[in-house]
Amino acid sequence: MVSGLGGALYDKLAFYGNVARLYTKEPDARLALPVQDVTKKQIANTWHAPRGTDRLHEGQDIFAPKGTPVLSATAGYVYTVGENNLGGQTVSVIGAGGRVYYYAHLDSYAPGIQVGDPVTTRTVLGYVGTTGNAQGTPP
Repeated sequence: MVSGLGGALYDKLAFYGNVARLYTKEPDARLALPVQDVTKKQIANTWHAPRGTDRLHEGQDIFAPKGTPVLSATAGYVYTVGENNLGGQTVSVIGAGGRVYYYAHLDSYAPGIQVGDPVTTRTVLGYVGTTGNAQGTPP
């Protein structure tokens, strides 16, 4: 990161260049499991499960103890860090082929994580939680 107004512009342009290069690559055929030491029983096949009357779930739920580190499932760059009503505290990573991977319901973010950070499958993004509409559900 470069400091100052010019540095912020440089950082933003560098990030966009990095993201553009990701689009030239084939998407990952296999992804790393983002939560270590979980069993198959802790992964719920919730893709497109009904959520009320007006939407379908667009994710895979992985249940683990609160505070368990959540790692990136792919190499890429932090695309967003934020909070919303459904996902609670979230981080998105953009990987090869421009695919975006969304990590939701985090208890907290990894210290210092910010948009533009490069990530690998060893990068901690945050920690398992129940923020957003996951309150009252496991971990």
